[in-house]
Amino acid sequence: MGFYAVLPYLATHLGSGLGMAGWLVGLVLGLRTFSQQGLFVVGGALTDRYGPRPVVLAGCALRITGFGWLAVAGSTATVIAAVLLIGFAAALFSPAVESEAAREAVRHERDTGTPRAHVLALFSAAGQAGAFIGPLLGSLLLLGGGFRAACLAGAVVFVGVLAGHARLMPRADPVRMMPRADPVRKRVRERGRDRTPASDTATRTAQRGRSSWRAVFTSRPFLLLCLAYSSYLVAYNQLYLSLPVEVERATGSEAALGWLFALSSLLVVVAQLPLTRWSAHRIAPRTALVAGLAVVAAGFAAVPLTPAGPGGLLPGATLVVLLTLGQMLLVPAARGLVPDLVEDRQLGLATGALSSVSGIAVLAGSAATGALLDAPAPVRWAVLAAVPLAGAALAFTLPAGRGGKDQETRAVAG
Repeated sequence: MGFYAVLPYLATHLGSGLGMAGWLVGLVLGLRTFSQQGLFVVGGALTDRYGPRPVVLAGCALRITGFGWLAVAGSTATVIAAVLLIGFAAALFSPAVESEAAREAVRHERDTGTPRAHVLALFSAAGQAGAFIGPLLGSLLLLGGGFRAACLAGAVVFVGVLAGHARLMPRADPVRMMPRADPVRKRVRERGRDRTPASDTATRTAQRGRSSWRAVFTSRPFLLLCLAYSSYLVAYNQLYLSLPVEVERATGSEAALGWLFALSSLLVVVAQLPLTRWSAHRIAPRTALVAGLAVVAAGFAAVPLTPAGPGGLLPGATLVVLLTLGQMLLVPAARGLVPDLVEDRQLGLATGALSSVSGIAVLAGSAATGALLDAPAPVRWAVLAAVPLAGAALAFTLPAGRGGKDQETRAVAG
């Protein structure tokens, strides 16, 4: 809620409020995404090392500082620094919260018999509820006190988030963060039979780590998946860059932007589980990924072709609906393809790398798409539609995924 009270209005603040050029606005938004998505691996590694609680609390403190700084930032350098801090804060607390939520869901399932999916679905629904309320809160604050008021409200929300986690989040025992020791090896060590020097163990660990990195980043299918997923994130970033411009052009203000973000969140809350359940049983993950990217591309292509309609918001609403539908199709499919493209022992690294590589791509693409804000509308929307369409073409070269493999096996058996 605190995040979405601020970010949808950042592009207009940078352009209209601070007078930044379109390419610079795009670069700032790209830096925000990169400092979050690109550094997810860092947050995950710190969580594994120190446990989730201190990482979450540190991330919340940085987010409070970042929002407070952004409220008063007036120069390009201070804006960029505040935005980087806001993004890095999420790179800390997001993987820590998600990993702890999954861990507690498993423990709850073991203790009560309640399927872990119930806990994780509640976690997801809470996040979407915040994404629904946040833009509406931001719209009201923007009318009452301007962008600074929205930033300060976001900081206040995260003060509450910090206090809630400090009070309620379990103090993780460092032992339970590590795999259980093999009792046989433990007895051997106690008897003095394990003579392996610590330096040799450290060397082997480092070699395994380098081998995992090399295996992940030299896997052609995995890199293609990263590129396809990156095209989605570059397109999704237009909700914060091109959509505010379209809304202001159509209505003369950005007040309606919060309602469009609320529409997107409401669609996810209502349709994500049914749509995922339908696609998982009927189409392979690769097909869902290609179809999702194609739907996203159709959303951009439809903007100049859609009549203005009520209040001039119909083109923007069309973009939001199609982009959200595409997102609901492709994100679970992309995440589900990762285990098919890497070995199990590389899964954590690959999952983090998918976000990090995508964050780098958003950083590179945001300045370019920001420069399109000055281009004629048909050219701008055609180029934006081409990005996810190119991603769909790349995704089509990937393995079908687990669902597709099962279908192929049944076909051969028949």
